[in-house]
Amino acid sequence: MTCHSAAKSRNWLSTDMTQTLDILDRLIGFDTVSAKSNLELIDYVTDYLAARGYSVRRITDPSGAKAGIYAETGPDGPGVLLSAHTDVVPVEGQPWTRDPFRLTREGDKVYGRGTTDMKGYVASILSLADRAAQADLREPLKITLSYDEEIGCLGIQQMLDRLAPMIGKPRACFVGEPTGMQVAVGHKGKAALRATCHGQNGHSAMAPQFVNALHLAADFITGLRAIQDDFAYNGSRDMAYAVPYTTVHVGKLAGGMALNIVPDQAEIIFEYRHLAVDRAEDILPRLQKAADRAARPYQTAWRGARIDVEQYNAYPGLDVQDGNPIIAYAKRLAQRNDTTKVPFGTEAGFFDGLGIPTIVCGPGSMEGQGHKPDEYLSLQQLGDCDAMMDRILDDLKAQ
Repeated sequence: MTCHSAAKSRNWLSTDMTQTLDILDRLIGFDTVSAKSNLELIDYVTDYLAARGYSVRRITDPSGAKAGIYAETGPDGPGVLLSAHTDVVPVEGQPWTRDPFRLTREGDKVYGRGTTDMKGYVASILSLADRAAQADLREPLKITLSYDEEIGCLGIQQMLDRLAPMIGKPRACFVGEPTGMQVAVGHKGKAALRATCHGQNGHSAMAPQFVNALHLAADFITGLRAIQDDFAYNGSRDMAYAVPYTTVHVGKLAGGMALNIVPDQAEIIFEYRHLAVDRAEDILPRLQKAADRAARPYQTAWRGARIDVEQYNAYPGLDVQDGNPIIAYAKRLAQRNDTTKVPFGTEAGFFDGLGIPTIVCGPGSMEGQGHKPDEYLSLQQLGDCDAMMDRILDDLKAQ
């Protein structure tokens, strides 16, 4: 193991665990913040898998600066798909006490950007890939790695039309976002939206004679808060979530050029995160109606007053129904008796949308370590993930 350690290696580390840590050390060393290229990491993974006899196919983004991969080994058949993303969130402005792109071990934890979200899981996949290459498999092991997950699951959306024919119909897909190795059977879907509010320029000394775009924005935000209150007090409930209802959130408001100029345009960036029962196709028209209601009073003063609502990104939720065989299968592999749902989004809904039974299960805590300075992963969690990988391998082996 080449990572820098503040403690001696514990004798309970298995050979496979040591290999996983060596791989993780390499992965953390690649600065794959979403704004940067991930090609050096993809080259490393491609070479690693190809050297072990895997069929590896690269799926590049439109710019050619990023790529995902699909790899498999073993005979034809459904098999099991393991999915992860390669990008990480930025470290700028965070008070790190360690080099974020150099794996550091201290006691029973390893530190570095992406240890939890989600290069620890990627390292466990690659460690399994080595063992699987030496095994007699009756079904294939399938692996996919994506890019730009951290900026709204953009990479998997660009990959999906090329990826879907490659992966076929695995009997199970495991997306390894950090769940503390719990079996997560659901998360909300999300849409990101932009509202452009159109008003009139004018001198502020005569402000009442003009339609102020920021006033439209303020009234629309009030309408969004009313929709949020309706979801909170009258909407559907799923008590598996900490916030058990659909949410509407305004994240950014911008507008105006100078204090003495009435602004003719304002922009609102907002989102909704919805339960499966609250259909996305019903929510967007409701938001546009709220925008029209906010603009209508201003149209008596100026007919051009309006608010345009545009959805610029979205990803589906996940809602695995009770009784789906994937739940019992995942519980057995993860050695868990219960399930959970997570508050954050993942790529799982895209695989579920292809008709592939999908759950989310991976090492680490998003709430505790994800996106934070001095991000870390406990060796116990990584060991539990490796153990789950061993059970997947046993299940794929010829009997």
